[in-house]
Amino acid sequence: MAYSSTVFNQLLTFIPRESFKGFVRMYKGDRYVKKVTAWNQFVALLYAQATGKDSLREIETGLALHAENWAHLGIASVARSSLSYTNSHRDARIFEGLFYEILGQCKAVAVSKPFSFKNPLYSLDATVVRLCLSLFDWAHYTKTKGAFKLHTLLNNRTMLPEVIVSSDGKRGDVTAGKALDLPQRLEKGSIVVFDRAYVDYAWWRDLNEAGIWFVSRVKTSMHIDVVGQHDTARDGRTLGDERVLIGEHNGTEQYPEVLRRVRVYDEESHEVREYLTNNFTLSVPDIVLIYTQRWQVELFFKWIKQNLKVKTFLGTSQNAVMIQVWVAMIYYLLLAYIKFQTRFAKPLLELTRMVKEVLFAHRNFIDLLSLDSTTIRKFIEPPNPQGRLW
Repeated sequence: MAYSSTVFNQLLTFIPRESFKGFVRMYKGDRYVKKVTAWNQFVALLYAQATGKDSLREIETGLALHAENWAHLGIASVARSSLSYTNSHRDARIFEGLFYEILGQCKAVAVSKPFSFKNPLYSLDATVVRLCLSLFDWAHYTKTKGAFKLHTLLNNRTMLPEVIVSSDGKRGDVTAGKALDLPQRLEKGSIVVFDRAYVDYAWWRDLNEAGIWFVSRVKTSMHIDVVGQHDTARDGRTLGDERVLIGEHNGTEQYPEVLRRVRVYDEESHEVREYLTNNFTLSVPDIVLIYTQRWQVELFFKWIKQNLKVKTFLGTSQNAVMIQVWVAMIYYLLLAYIKFQTRFAKPLLELTRMVKEVLFAHRNFIDLLSLDSTTIRKFIEPPNPQGRLW
């Protein structure tokens, strides 16, 4: 006997429905709605994320082929005109709230990546999503090009995006970074790593006074005065470990404390790399390791763009785009949650591809986790208890 529920329906059981209803009530998401409720819209857009659909027409056609499952999924309509209207008019904050609700669930079960130090480690960065300015006239970037940015604080131990904030393409990375209010958001002793786009001495002072460590790269335009040597064990790659002050105009006033500059030789690139930090206890290899961990947020952005629908959009209004972004992030969290809960050993990318192929299969989701790309065909094929040929 085939499993009575589809993989898609089982996936939706991980959604905190009562919390979702609360956000819908808060933002009046179902006011005057007859068919395409907020839940109906969410299921349709989640389906688009899971299956890689590029247009509302594809969503409508794909879900129409599975009309017998609509009642179980809680949807009543997939008309593209109705979806287009709701994407433009239903408040995107409903889905933003759901994202952070599920994020809390993920953090409670997340598997933490071990490092040689115990401090929480975060990467701060932004990615640019380019758009056609003539269609997305709200996404100002240059005179002829449109874009918006996703500013993300990634937890490097869990690979979960702790904070996501969008802005137009013109907003500076450090301006958005300061608006995240990290001194209030992060616990004392946390480490934040960011690149040279986040040089702001007054902001650095705020982080330092809040007991938050930071690691960044030295900009060539910086004027740095060496005031002493830092006593630390060195290896063959370490060229310098110094105590320094920011010496450029207004720099000392904005950040009057001593910083630590670490200089190392990179054997792969044959370059000398310089790092700045306010931490004087970690070893030089740990400082280098922390900065290399910043690459994880770049990989996160790459994975999101390649595997979720955040480069082709189902609507042109800012609200429609942000709904799609939040649903994409929710799908990422759902897969991460399942991976954490089940201790799924394979990469998240493989789980994404597997779910795409079996979304409407009437089989137990847990059985999927023991398969791979070569054995998944048996999962899709309906069981034949009599052993007959079909």
